[in-house]
Amino acid sequence: MWEILTAATRSKTGKGKTNVDRFLTLLRVLLIGLLVIGFLAFIAQQINPQNAFAQRVNPDATGLTAAQFKGLLVTGLSQGAMYGLIALGYSMVYGVLGFINFAHGEVFMLGAFSGFITSSKLFEAGAWEANFILSLLLVVLISIIVSTGAAVIMERVAYRPLRGSPRLIPLITSIGVSFFIQNAVILLFGPGAKGYPRLPEWLTEKRSILTFEIEGTKILVLIVAAVSMASLWWFVERTKTGKAMRAVAEDKEIASLMGINVNRTIVTTFAVGGAMAGVAGILWGILFRSVIATSGFLPGIKAFTAAVIGGIGNLGGAMAGGISLGTAESLLPLMILEPLGVNGVSQLRDAIAFLLLILVLLIKPTGLFGEKLSGDDRA
Repeated sequence: MWEILTAATRSKTGKGKTNVDRFLTLLRVLLIGLLVIGFLAFIAQQINPQNAFAQRVNPDATGLTAAQFKGLLVTGLSQGAMYGLIALGYSMVYGVLGFINFAHGEVFMLGAFSGFITSSKLFEAGAWEANFILSLLLVVLISIIVSTGAAVIMERVAYRPLRGSPRLIPLITSIGVSFFIQNAVILLFGPGAKGYPRLPEWLTEKRSILTFEIEGTKILVLIVAAVSMASLWWFVERTKTGKAMRAVAEDKEIASLMGINVNRTIVTTFAVGGAMAGVAGILWGILFRSVIATSGFLPGIKAFTAAVIGGIGNLGGAMAGGISLGTAESLLPLMILEPLGVNGVSQLRDAIAFLLLILVLLIKPTGLFGEKLSGDDRA
């Protein structure tokens, strides 16, 4: 769309470079300059907090110790892994249908909520403490089933009747579905936060791995995210159903002529994306141990941001974009904003996430790893 607007502007002005181009160039320079100056100030403060440059920019900045940096890095990686799992659903649906399903964050929230309900019932029955591993596997399974079912019902009821409509219509519909699910959960369970049962001590205690002190919950998040991503890659690249999904994403009409059931393949795409969101929901509950009806909104928006940063439609890019986004919002406030004298940097993590999105779109609009679009989208 941006290319069309730029081309239209040039055709009217007859100039090779428009005012919009100049403004975007200026914005690129300002953002890159901000990052460079902030990072240089951070390096200067790390080397010598009393040096003239550091004192001039922000004499109150404290810098980071090695232990603090490692802790923030691990936190960013674990949270980014969850963003990546949610972002997979955005990329898969966009690759097949060409629209952004903004209700996907609520699929993630339903997974987290079902995990809370199941774990609470198991805790009341005494199974959560007596046999934690088996209980956790049951919680994960139920969360995946609920999220998968929600995604499939969403596709069948809300999106399939709109197939073939202008893309703006299903996009608006997805926003409506998002608000409907949020309010339905509030009506059923109330607006308050729901807490997961206490985790066993052996899972929450820290372990030393390559000089990193990492909590067991974060290790679990990273391992499960890696296994889930590897399983999804194998499914998409090596199975017959995965090949059908890629064929439908490339061209629905030709795929149909080759004997592929397009409707079934689209449902499978929603189901797989929902399963990934369910896994992310359980990991979120284990890591933060609480969930509310709006828990899916901000992580969903950030996961969409991660998908765009990595390259929309690119599954590997979605996961890499999520990890990059989580790491950036964990580290950059203290490495860029605090050295520049910005107050309350711990409250600006969301701003960093969307600033990164703007920067990537300005420098490489197709994402860090490139988009993977259907033939219709490329035309």
